[in-house]
Amino acid sequence: MLVVGAGPAGAELARLLALAGVDVLVVDRLADLRQAAFSSAALPLAAVERYGLPPAVVAARWSGWQLVGPGAQGRQWSADQPLGAVLDFGALRQWLADQAQGWGARLQLGVTALGWQLEGEGACTWVRDGSGGRRAIRSRWLVDASGESRALIGEPSSCPGDPLVAGLGVEWLLQVSSDAYAAWADRLSFFLGSNWVQQGYGWVFPMGPGQLKVGVCRLHDGQRRQPPLGQELQALLQRSGLAGAVVLDRHGGRIRSTLRRREAHRQGPLIGLGDAVSTANLLGGEGIRHALASARVLAPLLLQVWGDGGGQRGDRAKPLDRYPALLRRELGWRWSLSGRLARRTWLGLAHAQADRRLERLLTGLQTKRAEDLSALLFDYRFERYGLKALPYLLGWR
Repeated sequence: MLVVGAGPAGAELARLLALAGVDVLVVDRLADLRQAAFSSAALPLAAVERYGLPPAVVAARWSGWQLVGPGAQGRQWSADQPLGAVLDFGALRQWLADQAQGWGARLQLGVTALGWQLEGEGACTWVRDGSGGRRAIRSRWLVDASGESRALIGEPSSCPGDPLVAGLGVEWLLQVSSDAYAAWADRLSFFLGSNWVQQGYGWVFPMGPGQLKVGVCRLHDGQRRQPPLGQELQALLQRSGLAGAVVLDRHGGRIRSTLRRREAHRQGPLIGLGDAVSTANLLGGEGIRHALASARVLAPLLLQVWGDGGGQRGDRAKPLDRYPALLRRELGWRWSLSGRLARRTWLGLAHAQADRRLERLLTGLQTKRAEDLSALLFDYRFERYGLKALPYLLGWR
């Protein structure tokens, strides 16, 4: 079994397969899994517990929310107990890879997948290592867990009404004073409105004593000229009082998903996993939980095929036909609704009229508890807001 990509999806799949005795090789283009750690990485505590994530990958815990904007108005919600965690994404990737290796999976870093072709009952994958050398890796099954780049499975076929929507983000890790840290600790802070970030949003998250992560993200709009993201981030730092902080790290990235997730999940022995089959959710730019979930959906199916004569195509591969439907069931119908809401909210957030519409929705959240806001943003429980939110969700106001 060859897995391309040692992110949350690929490393978790490798761990589950290796645990069951499958011979797994994982390759990743990064030479160091702690590099390029772009991810807001905020999770509810239930997800931390579900996936057994250790304290070593948790940078901070949070118990409240702060929403600033549109304009300068701020709203806060606080709970008595922690509601979630902000992860150190680099540490998470390294821990997952260590877990997979601990159960017998092999890991090769600095290896870039270039392409593949069908060969007999399996796949032949061409890769390039850090020194520029090229070689072929043959495997019965090939998993593309390379993220939104979709290195092997490729771009999804064009589907009217379900385009591939992209979000672009930039994030800085800052070193701040204890007083500055205290102003942002224990909560997730978001900045909403076109006067903060056009067609997107900004954030400030705690990352442990003396460190904050500050970022901006927006959906790509090919029909509109968008300001440089670096300019938007600098403005956020200035207005939030963090412009003078020491920058420890700068990183950025892209998130891409279709909204209905109807793209092909398999091409013969090649199977897409995680962001490669649009499991990243565009509403909050969230991908970690869904990537881990996709691995847990796929692993039992691969093990069933593997145990049935080594996974030859034809009738023995039929369990994999259930993969797309089972993954849609795992993500739930609210996942798709939240994606549509993301496109409507962020792409439309470019002028004062959209700000006023968002302001009306946020006003309806004033009486809700922090736990309710978590249910909305992490579990997509839009129905909790009843008739107040329905006109907004349907685009009536």
